[in-house]
Amino acid sequence: MDELVYAGVGNGAGAGGGDGFFRVAAATPRIRVADVEGNADAIIATVRAAAERGVSALALPELCLTGYTCADLFLDRTLLRSCERELSRILAETAELPVFFTVGVPVAHGSALYNCAAACCAGRLIGLTAKAYLPNYGEFYERRWFTPAPLRGGSFVSFAGGMVPLGSGLVYRCTDPGMGAVAIGVEVCEDLWVADPPSVAMALEQDATVIMNASASDEVIGKTAYRHSLVSQQSARLFCAYLYADAGEGESTTDLVFAGENLVAENGSILARTPLFSCDMAVADVDLDRLVAERRRSTTWQRPLFSRGGTQEVGFSFAGAPEERAEATVVLRSALEADRVFPQAPFVPEDRGDLAERCEEILNLQAHGLATRLAHTSTRHAVIGLSGGLDSTLALLVTVRAFDLLSLPRKGITAVSMPGFGTTVRTKTNAQTLAEALGCDFREISIHAAVEQHFADIGHDSAKTDVTYENSQARERTQILMDLANQQGGFVIGTGDLSELALGWATYNGDHMSMYAVNASVPKTLVRHLVRYAAGVFGGQIEETLLDILDTPVSPELLPPTGDGQIAQKTEDLVGPYELHDYFLYYLLRFGFTPGKIFRMACRSFAGDYDRETILSWLRVFYRRFFAQQFKRSCLPDGPKVGSVTLSPRGDWRMPSDASARVWLAEIDDLF
Repeated sequence: MDELVYAGVGNGAGAGGGDGFFRVAAATPRIRVADVEGNADAIIATVRAAAERGVSALALPELCLTGYTCADLFLDRTLLRSCERELSRILAETAELPVFFTVGVPVAHGSALYNCAAACCAGRLIGLTAKAYLPNYGEFYERRWFTPAPLRGGSFVSFAGGMVPLGSGLVYRCTDPGMGAVAIGVEVCEDLWVADPPSVAMALEQDATVIMNASASDEVIGKTAYRHSLVSQQSARLFCAYLYADAGEGESTTDLVFAGENLVAENGSILARTPLFSCDMAVADVDLDRLVAERRRSTTWQRPLFSRGGTQEVGFSFAGAPEERAEATVVLRSALEADRVFPQAPFVPEDRGDLAERCEEILNLQAHGLATRLAHTSTRHAVIGLSGGLDSTLALLVTVRAFDLLSLPRKGITAVSMPGFGTTVRTKTNAQTLAEALGCDFREISIHAAVEQHFADIGHDSAKTDVTYENSQARERTQILMDLANQQGGFVIGTGDLSELALGWATYNGDHMSMYAVNASVPKTLVRHLVRYAAGVFGGQIEETLLDILDTPVSPELLPPTGDGQIAQKTEDLVGPYELHDYFLYYLLRFGFTPGKIFRMACRSFAGDYDRETILSWLRVFYRRFFAQQFKRSCLPDGPKVGSVTLSPRGDWRMPSDASARVWLAEIDDLF
């Protein structure tokens, strides 16, 4: 089949305005079997209802213009002529609506009859996607009436007033400016359930980002869960949005019952679904930017080595016929307009049951990584600087697990408190209490005299509490830990977390260094949950101590405490709230979103917690620090990867230390 493509295809979602959110729906109109005119009325009403809700792409069920259960009536010429006439009416009565939608219709061509999904938009019939796989087992008997779609290529047919392509594997790409990421593939019911669905080739060969399935799947026990799994997994496998529209009320119940369940899935997650037997509409804003980013990120996302062929790109416009186009009538939505929920803590599961399971899994990953390194190096000792803060607490808990896995005595763990100029009684006491309760070897080594001698050696005024004042303490502590590890034939356990690495909130050649960094891929927002989970596991005095550590402000304690002995230096007052920085980090690294899109998403997520100006100011701090501090990440110690976002220079994040942040900061400045 010849390629039919209009000129002017855009380069991506972002160029079309907005943030790449595209509103889609799957719906079940209430029909009557063989009442083609009445069914056309129901379809028109459904398309109008979708347009009123801002939907741009709508999937409708298989053979919804006639009813899937027409049986031998499909061979009747009167029914077939009525279908063509009523589809023309549907096109005419939806011409003013900028909605791409499918209509399930039987199409006669030559001596064959095809089970088709008619692709329609703005009054035009764009193409006829024919069903490739016809079930003829169990309750299904489709080969009695229909012919499978041509395996390779297809035909141009005259239908409903237009000359359009008919076949399987048609991909309908929007040719409006900046809308090139809107590429819609269509398959029909059984096409999804087979070993090699047409959607695979449509996504791989033609970059279809949205797949519609026009279905008529009868309901039996256990089928709902299987359907959910099938749809969600196909959307994950293809990095696509998948719309599943099912036949429902109005179909014949002679032998079967149709439940009309409609689904919208995106990259493995079901975003919207309708209750069984509801004949309702599932609506969701799918993120095309995210889907394209996933494909670009995956090096195994590529055209198949042996192309099956038969796919074809067909251009369409939301503005109607090419000669009538002005500018696009549909734009991709911004995060502020999208009907999506963006969790405040994307690293943390919202469901408490899932969170507990995730915490246990992460602690085990960290502990097994460390245990493997200990066993490999025949090391029976570990040294850790225990400050009484969150990160070192988590590192100690992980080290204890690792020693237990190897049946090593916990006394082989040396937890060292190294009070300096900013250490408070609260943190020092919590460190000692925790280490002793866990059965570790606890030591206290003051760094006061050593740092004061160092100040004298380099001629630094100890009254000047600048960066030299702070970092000298961090480096002295690391020297103590390294030398203790040498004494014992062990190694130092790193405590810094992912959030600190992103911001460069670590002293170079100070707490930046260790022999194994167990927290390197755990963000601060998740550290809290891991420590809280561990508190519940241990109970007793350990739980009490861990809860007090959780209640302690995050601080490096490098500046003298307040007059009443409280922490004077609070990290989040200096670099910003970690919940915001973790949010920025996740969407930057995981999907490569632009600063503008991340900002608009954050405004939605943190509405009522932070105003627009606050989010914007900390976003600028994040990008400035993220780029400026790459040199610290370029020489990180080893550490286990536990999530999809990490900053290891040997794995997930490879960035030159001299990269300029100018482009990103300029975009942020334009938002002010």
